[in-house]
Amino acid sequence: MLNAKTALVTGSTSGIGLGIAQALAAQGANVMLNGFGDVEAAKAEVAKAATGGAKVGYHGADMSKPAEIEAMVKACEEQFGALDILVNNAGIQHVAPVEEFPVERWDAIIAINLSSAFHAIRVALPGMKARGYGRIINVASVHGLVASAQKSAYVAAKHGIIGLTKTVALETATTPITVNAICPGWVLTPLVQKQVDARAAQGGISNEEAKRQLLAEKQPSLQFTTPEELAGLTIFLCSPAASNLRGAAINVDGGWVAQ
Repeated sequence: MLNAKTALVTGSTSGIGLGIAQALAAQGANVMLNGFGDVEAAKAEVAKAATGGAKVGYHGADMSKPAEIEAMVKACEEQFGALDILVNNAGIQHVAPVEEFPVERWDAIIAINLSSAFHAIRVALPGMKARGYGRIINVASVHGLVASAQKSAYVAAKHGIIGLTKTVALETATTPITVNAICPGWVLTPLVQKQVDARAAQGGISNEEAKRQLLAEKQPSLQFTTPEELAGLTIFLCSPAASNLRGAAINVDGGWVAQ
């Protein structure tokens, strides 16, 4: 149980981030949400999952802006008295060949998918060190381990997240703070559903067939990884059993990188 701990989960109003936030609240942790979309619905879902008097907060920091990220970490510490568990999950995607890739989309993806994690870690670490406990979990991707065509910015950012994870893990190796990365394969998030919809429209096929084709290309299990599975791994990483798991990049990908 994570009673009396406080977690900040970026990009947590839907998809993977919301699933992780619900699981942390169910373990008794206070949770600060962040992201766009239907904030009230997300808060309600996390509050419904909460146990042990866990509270739910929200900060609308734009993850492309370092000053807002810093303000969010400080707001979390002020509201709940601590920041014990930092889950860097915020992410966006754009698909295009590198020579056609819009420069502004590259900059946005690097800012939100990579630099935001650096800024959040940078501000959160001093408090974790002072309190003698910390769990930093970076939601990378199977694309942090292998590449796919037309995703240059996303692949570069996710490889970068794994490098950042390893570096901070080494810097905190003798402390009670652990830093690890989770590398999901295909998860049916709103981001991936857009790719499924585009494939269905382009091929004149059903949504179900588009999903099957998407999985068959990369994910041998032919099953989407679920937010609940990733949330379960997050809870494990916060547990005493994971106290010497440091700098790992754990792929939950239905066999994608085993090929």
